[in-house]
Amino acid sequence: MKIKYLFLFISFTLFSQNTSKFFEAPDGLLLLGADLHTHTVFSDGMVWPTIRAQEALRESIEIIAITDHLEYQPKKEDIPNPDLNRSYVIAKKSVDEKDLIILKGSEITRHMPPGHFNAIFINDANKLLIEGDSLAGIIEANNQGAFVFWNHPHWTSKSEGRMDGIAKLDPVHEELISNNLVHGLEVANEDTYSEEALEIAINNNLTVLGNSDIHGLIDWDFDIPNGGHRPLTFVITKDNSQNSIKESLFKGHTFVWFKDLLIGKEENIKPIIESNIKFKSNGYIGETTVLELEVSNLSSVPISLEYQGEYTFHKNSKFLKILPNSSFKIQIKTISKVETISLPFNILNVVTGLRKSLSLDFDLKIQ
Repeated sequence: MKIKYLFLFISFTLFSQNTSKFFEAPDGLLLLGADLHTHTVFSDGMVWPTIRAQEALRESIEIIAITDHLEYQPKKEDIPNPDLNRSYVIAKKSVDEKDLIILKGSEITRHMPPGHFNAIFINDANKLLIEGDSLAGIIEANNQGAFVFWNHPHWTSKSEGRMDGIAKLDPVHEELISNNLVHGLEVANEDTYSEEALEIAINNNLTVLGNSDIHGLIDWDFDIPNGGHRPLTFVITKDNSQNSIKESLFKGHTFVWFKDLLIGKEENIKPIIESNIKFKSNGYIGETTVLELEVSNLSSVPISLEYQGEYTFHKNSKFLKILPNSSFKIQIKTISKVETISLPFNILNVVTGLRKSLSLDFDLKIQ
């Protein structure tokens, strides 16, 4: 019991400091980890809504959305569900919003096209269940001021007629985007990632999202006890109010953590890397022109770097891997002593487009 209360205290402390445990935020901003696609027994999930909340608390995630299917209710004989808001209500009552923000949402489940869409920040899930017209639920969600996104556009499903795993836009999707009825796109879902979906999101100014789409237990599906993690969307925001979170999602201020990849639009993810990868000069070694630097990774993600500059390293190749929350020393042969140095790197596991990684220069003065 003492351990439980200690954990809750730690969780509250982290959240009340307006910071993420996974990344350092740029000055003046917050990074809030979010899973915006989860299921419970009130549709085709395996757990009670309170378990979803407790799982998120254990992982120090700041936001989850309960997004049970509207049309697909396979357990209705055992769990009658006349109010489609019920799973949200149960989860919401189980936690304090200071510890975890739970967003009201639903999954609008249609055959492709258009496919499956999540709507969050809704007012009433019941009003989204509209038979017949495949777009009526999406339109109603927009009428409620919801943030709407397309789920797993790369899903391989024979019943959906998509077996190649390639995300692509059908005319109905182009219509939804042009009419501003869809605002985001899942580029990572469960254990899959789609470069094509990222390209669609960038080209159409859609918010980049990554979510678990969890149906079973998080610990089982993502091996949490052994250091695994679910896909997460990090919302870059000015505060942790729902209004600010919603505003940031509509503006596309996000990036995704999927396995060991960080994925997002360059303008969003570049400041995150600059805040989490730090170089410090230890000066030249004795009378040599070999410069010693210390490189630190403040994040919870291993970072893989490829040096692109004119110099060579004394003890390493041009490929460096910095483990999470760690630092190590490197030595660079600068030929002659310099007062400043610019270190250009490709950040290999930071993805900003189709087959494109982030390039970044680290500039520092030599002590």
